[in-house]
Amino acid sequence: MTHNTAPFSALNPDLILDAVDSIGLHGDGRLLALNSYENRVYQIGMEEGAPLVAKFYRPQRWSDAEILEEHVFVQSLADAEIPVVPALSHSQLSHSQLTHVDSQQQTLHDFQGYRFSLFEKHGGRAPELDREGVLEWIGRFIGRIHAVGAVAQYQLRPTLDIESFGREPSQFLLAQGLIPQELQDVYRGVIQQALDGVQRCFERAGDVASLRLHGDCHMGNLLWTDDGPHFVDFDDSRMGPAIQDLWMMLSGERDEMRKQLNELLAGYECFHDFDPREIHLIEGLRTLRLIHYSAWIARRWDDPAFPLAFPWFNTQRYWQDRVLELREQVALMDEPILLPGNF
Repeated sequence: MTHNTAPFSALNPDLILDAVDSIGLHGDGRLLALNSYENRVYQIGMEEGAPLVAKFYRPQRWSDAEILEEHVFVQSLADAEIPVVPALSHSQLSHSQLTHVDSQQQTLHDFQGYRFSLFEKHGGRAPELDREGVLEWIGRFIGRIHAVGAVAQYQLRPTLDIESFGREPSQFLLAQGLIPQELQDVYRGVIQQALDGVQRCFERAGDVASLRLHGDCHMGNLLWTDDGPHFVDFDDSRMGPAIQDLWMMLSGERDEMRKQLNELLAGYECFHDFDPREIHLIEGLRTLRLIHYSAWIARRWDDPAFPLAFPWFNTQRYWQDRVLELREQVALMDEPILLPGNF
């Protein structure tokens, strides 16, 4: 198997439970859809044991080998006692429930054209970033992930760069006819200015190292318990600069962000060295994410879940706001960098 072949529209409760049953696990009929747009994710009550979480992968996004490469990375983090949620292999599931076992280490399964994996259920709450010590704790956590991520490289998964997150997505948007005619030239011009600004950010940073990242390190993927933070959903994991997993933790005015970055790096550098040149990339990476996000919605527009979730997309107001947003980023990318007190 290489890619899903069936659309999400056919993924009904009976098929979901049958898929889990196909590998010898038996649900009790309880099924709860969890918040996910890129894939389809469900909490499934089991006849024996705690509920499991099943992720059904979006068709045509990752190859089997790319999914398994991410599974191996996350399992290596778990093996290092870093609090993450790896895909479960047959050997990690209850042997008393398994009846069809081809490989005890298999983490990716196939059923009627759908690829899926199973995970333990992990709860948590949003971190309280204004509490003393929380950002430093998160920094230690990300530093531990990066210490493992730097040991080896992805061989198949892509690298976060200007081409894949900026030029190609912007070309896709302009080619699809989604932008109102009267805004196309304006958008084309501001996109070029933005990409030129991103290029300057990367040139100022120089040849910084790439490592295996979480890749989508926002607060929705960071859950907090009394034992501290843990990350879920490494689906966007790829190679890239370390700052990619740090900058999304920053918000507010410049002085606030400088303080937040100081706290993050105080924890981060307990486990992994940070190259201060990467600070030049913060606004450039933010710009790439904005461009990539619009293209991500556009690519998924034929998925019925997307027009329902993003009804404001594909309106004139949406693209006017994107033009203003990118103009602000063009200015921010040429401002002095957010240099924390440690450097």
